[in-house]
Amino acid sequence: MFTGLIEGTGILLRLDRHGVDAGMVIKPRYSMGGLSLGESIAVDGACLTVVAFQGETFTADVSAETLSRTTLGSKQPGRRLNLERALRMGDRLGGHIVSGHVDGIGILRDRVREGRSWRLFFELPEALSRYVIAKGSIAVNGISLTVNGCSRGRFDVNIVPHTAAETTIDDMQKGDEVNIETDLIGKYVERMLGGWSEKLGTPADSSRIDEDFLRRHGFL
Repeated sequence: MFTGLIEGTGILLRLDRHGVDAGMVIKPRYSMGGLSLGESIAVDGACLTVVAFQGETFTADVSAETLSRTTLGSKQPGRRLNLERALRMGDRLGGHIVSGHVDGIGILRDRVREGRSWRLFFELPEALSRYVIAKGSIAVNGISLTVNGCSRGRFDVNIVPHTAAETTIDDMQKGDEVNIETDLIGKYVERMLGGWSEKLGTPADSSRIDEDFLRRHGFL
């Protein structure tokens, strides 16, 4: 489990293909200290397992599933990556709950300067739109961000100077693909509401789950 607060960036040294899966050799650009075999590290938002480390580098396995759902398979040596080690019990949860299980790939459609900050506009798969709400949380390449506005298949976020400086945000150009993880809580709520719908003989995605439905069953 992660928070979406990026600890630092790393440089991809190699992406070694092993049939349907791969291994990434990464050199952190900051002191990570005390890595352990088998520990989890979020790399551009994808939870990977450390399988080896030597000197200032570590190697992480990338499964076929992860390659199919994320942008990791398209990364070239020299590319900067966002890194975050797993949350420890007792740590402050300064971002939001991030699992490191990427839901899909989004595309940066525009970036607009607003004072000292940037407003970034992303496109995402329409199926994920239902989990994105204004002032809710979303992880983009592992970065915990607040949604400024959203519509079907689109959302935008504000990037303050600190976030731009500590992550790979400044590397992003229009048309770049990014890893998207929507709010975990929203997915669980949808699953729970689906159970209520099934009891009524109504499909989980039916329009019968509305404000009136939630109020009558004690959710509001």
